[in-house]
Amino acid sequence: MTTVEDLMTLLADCEDVWDMPDRSGDPVDILDHDRQCAELLRQQFPDDEELQVAGLVHDIGHVLFPGDDAGHGRHGADAVRGLLGSRVARLVELHVTAKRYLAATDAVHTATLSESSQRTLIAQGGPMTPEEIAAFESDPDFTAALVLRRADDAGKVIGLTVHSLDSWQPVIARVAGRVG
Repeated sequence: MTTVEDLMTLLADCEDVWDMPDRSGDPVDILDHDRQCAELLRQQFPDDEELQVAGLVHDIGHVLFPGDDAGHGRHGADAVRGLLGSRVARLVELHVTAKRYLAATDAVHTATLSESSQRTLIAQGGPMTPEEIAAFESDPDFTAALVLRRADDAGKVIGLTVHSLDSWQPVIARVAGRVG
């Protein structure tokens, strides 16, 4: 991604695209899911636009490399790093890592994962080992990654009204403008 317009086009292309090609996964398409996630983050952290934008773009890896559930966070991060900066990219990548962490440390959270998330957890490495847990807890982006992950898990509501994709363009532009 080299421009905000390129990213907006990619996000628009996520409409009617699903995390699982047979639609057996999340109950909303990727665009709706990403907008719900970003909206939750905007409500909870109104001053952290990088976190909000990470929520908006966290699943674009599904579109860039369909079927690569294990690598979609890394692919999405690689795609936005140059435009949106290292923190946004890092959070996009860590949303999968945070899922593995929560699967190892929070049985209540794990029990509420969607069926699709439970299935893909295995492809993504399964619950973390104690060594992985310790390393992740010392990561400077640990807390923000968990917040993003929890919004990711919550942003799957059929028919939820959220702001339009176009309303996010100025936010994306501000985040992109800080890179450099």
